[in-house]
Amino acid sequence: MRRSEILAAVAEVARRHVGHTGELAEEQRLAEDLGLDSIRLLVLAAEVENRFRVAFEPADDARIRTVGDLVDAVVEKLAAPSGALP
Repeated sequence: MRRSEILAAVAEVARRHVGHTGELAEEQRLAEDLGLDSIRLLVLAAEVENRFRVAFEPADDARIRTVGDLVDAVVEKLAAPSGALP
């Protein structure tokens, strides 16, 4: 799956589940620029996991600060044989 496809899917998840109405750019910060509080960040992460059938680890959560970080995490999980859920 291409990076642009992952970004588009994350944008769709953000629209559907956390009410984001604008375009998403990789440099946008999830909390500061998108205005996501801790609950909405958890919802976004969980729905991205569901969409891509991956599981984030606590270490992933700690490093995801921007939309690009979230896309990177999905890319890594999809590439790793143990990252995707059965």
